[in-house]
Amino acid sequence: MIILDEYRLKLSQLKKEITELGDALRIEEQKKRLAELEELSSAPDFWNDAERSQKILSEQKQVKDKVDKYLRLCSMTEDCEVLIEMAMDESDEEIEQEIVSSTGEIENEIHAQTLETLLDGEYDSKNAILTFHAGAGGTEAQDWAMMLFRMYTRFGEKKGYRVKVIDYLDGDEAGMKSGVLLIEGPNAYGYLKSETGVHRLVRISPFDSSGRRHTSFASVEVMPEIDDDVKIEIREEDIKVEAHRASGAGGQHVNKTDSAIRITHLPTGIVVGCQNERSQRQNKEVALRMLKSKLVEIKEREHLERIEDIKGEQKEIAWGSQIRSYVFMPYTLVTDHRTGCKVGNVGAVMDGDLDEFVNEYLKFIKN
Repeated sequence: MIILDEYRLKLSQLKKEITELGDALRIEEQKKRLAELEELSSAPDFWNDAERSQKILSEQKQVKDKVDKYLRLCSMTEDCEVLIEMAMDESDEEIEQEIVSSTGEIENEIHAQTLETLLDGEYDSKNAILTFHAGAGGTEAQDWAMMLFRMYTRFGEKKGYRVKVIDYLDGDEAGMKSGVLLIEGPNAYGYLKSETGVHRLVRISPFDSSGRRHTSFASVEVMPEIDDDVKIEIREEDIKVEAHRASGAGGQHVNKTDSAIRITHLPTGIVVGCQNERSQRQNKEVALRMLKSKLVEIKEREHLERIEDIKGEQKEIAWGSQIRSYVFMPYTLVTDHRTGCKVGNVGAVMDGDLDEFVNEYLKFIKN
């Protein structure tokens, strides 16, 4: 039997946290903004400007989701209060179990929404573009790059995001040399920006007949998908556009036509590519958006005044530059070298359970 007074006190404290959360989320302002957006979207001439309409609907959805989640949290708390009052009047084991379960759900939801208040960067609400490159380690590293590719795909799917393969270059014997994922959903970039860097793998290699332990590296680069509101001039003479035949799991046109596009930005040496769309023109449009996102992301990260100051990145994908290590043998442990966060269940991590690392990083950069 649970101690009801203890849970009543606990719920009282959680209600204070919810009030503080509402202030941090500026929930009253959000309600007013939602009303304004709903009024705009119901105007008779709303669809006269399709581009503006889409932006309004996108903002309306984001604000509504935030308000609805907070109001649902408040409702959960009120329901739990009612359960406690019922349990005080009559001893019922089922009600008591429900109180324990509901209180845990409320705590988890407060934690999740509190983390969202940390996503206040200029681009945190944007979609995320993830680029993967195999590093030192040959076939083993190419297999590791593909494992990471799958890990972030699973992370996106678990979050309810839309995950789209943009580019994929097969490895020589297994895995992948490089690849690009677009992860679409609210705060995708805010959650995934922590993943930029070199990732290190230690395991018994399935490609080594002697069964020796190998260390491999792959890099992950995360940038926000920048929309057309951000004006970046990319001159035709500054880019080299190459068409090539697609590789890997990209769609029905893979390995049939030279529709894949790779663009090199000559002033910086930055290379982007797309093979997932149906035509060269569509692939070029996506690749140019990726290039713009890349240029903006580097400019912001390096605090540069001008895009022209970007020189490209020289960091080696090898020992000494890793942000996280994944050890499969002789023990299992995933360690983030920036925050000190450690998780022993490497299988769950590789299946996309990255919340603990993401959460610790968000708190780390705010301190």
